[in-house]
Amino acid sequence: MTRSTAMAPLASKPDLDVMKQVNRQFVTGVTVVTAMDGETPRGLAVNAFSSISLDPATVMVCVQRTSTTHDCLFRAGHLAINILSTDQLDVVGTFAGKADDKFREVEWESGPYGSPLIARSSAQMEVEIRERLQASTHTVFICRVLHAAVADSRPMVYSAGKFFDGGALAPLG
Repeated sequence: MTRSTAMAPLASKPDLDVMKQVNRQFVTGVTVVTAMDGETPRGLAVNAFSSISLDPATVMVCVQRTSTTHDCLFRAGHLAINILSTDQLDVVGTFAGKADDKFREVEWESGPYGSPLIARSSAQMEVEIRERLQASTHTVFICRVLHAAVADSRPMVYSAGKFFDGGALAPLG
């Protein structure tokens, strides 16, 4: 029997606690994804963000379908990705929670395509949603970048349940 026709062993489901430990080893950026729900701004903290391509500029974000912000994002044509800076612990705390009006105490403005851009962010993008892919418990939003801005502030990063100064990381080599 050749390898291509051999029966592969059944993969076992990884232990949930082990998967949590594995994920804690990965350093991620900290973003708040925002969109307008009619006249109401909505948003949530998201660490599942990644660049896909620079030309054309394409990114992705993953959002759990049970999130109260998910349906607004799913209906939206545009959304904003706000990469948080080190002086925005208050913002990440707000958007990681379940408050009805997360924008009440957050300074923001509408981007060129109407999405909420949060003040003091390290970087911001406004994107057009091109694809919505269902992946188990999440929706993966594939987006084309239409507007981008970078501030002179250091990004916040997240690892092992804690937030860090992304500009203070020690280089290797």
